[in-house]
Amino acid sequence: MIEIRNISKKFDSRQVLDNVSGVFEKGKTNLIIGASGTGKSVLLKCIVGLIQPDSGEVFFNGREFSRGSRDLKREVRREMGMLFQGGALFDSMTVEENVMFPLNMLTSMSKSEKLDRVYTCLKRVQLDHAAKRMPSEISGGMKKRVGIARAIVMNPLYLFCDEPNSGLDPLTSITIDNLIQEITKEYNITTIVVTHDMNSVMEIGEYIMFLHKGKKVWEGSNDTIMQSNVKELNEFVFCNKLLRDIKG
Repeated sequence: MIEIRNISKKFDSRQVLDNVSGVFEKGKTNLIIGASGTGKSVLLKCIVGLIQPDSGEVFFNGREFSRGSRDLKREVRREMGMLFQGGALFDSMTVEENVMFPLNMLTSMSKSEKLDRVYTCLKRVQLDHAAKRMPSEISGGMKKRVGIARAIVMNPLYLFCDEPNSGLDPLTSITIDNLIQEITKEYNITTIVVTHDMNSVMEIGEYIMFLHKGKKVWEGSNDTIMQSNVKELNEFVFCNKLLRDIKG
């Protein structure tokens, strides 16, 4: 479980996050949604420690992370898996080498142990056949699946996904959404997804935090979002539905 308490962040005089609190539960797909510029990515960076909040706390299974010791932060970061927006694969490495990279950096496993773990993860995302390919030789959706394999190769307790469906077609997006949700359940991990994709919200949003101008103005699930009486959320949902209809 991850808990955030009263997270605030300013850049110069601009208030990007304003007293945001919430609980992201283990074994659930937790989504942070909102329009561009509402603070979603900044909040994610505060949670994982890439940005220090001006005030507030972040707890990982009861451990205060945001102002914790260097040793504590190192321990928690080893428990994290990250799926970046663009996939962030190394162009000069094969698929196999990309997935193995965290194991090389952070473990003392033998080469055979690393390969076993890499192929277990690649099989889970149905890409073991592409292990020797270069990133330039696979599709955008496959790159995202390689990114997921790399994110789970260290058996993380926490999985963070930043706009995982960015640049993907609707069918591939559904595949990625389903894979993220399945892995969350199988590994019983705490997953946080930053997205503005309403298909993702309705498909896998077991807990949803909606940000507007840096504030949390609604929280709930995909079962309750359509019953919201929050004006800003309803406008967000309507605009996204309209864009999907136009594109479709």
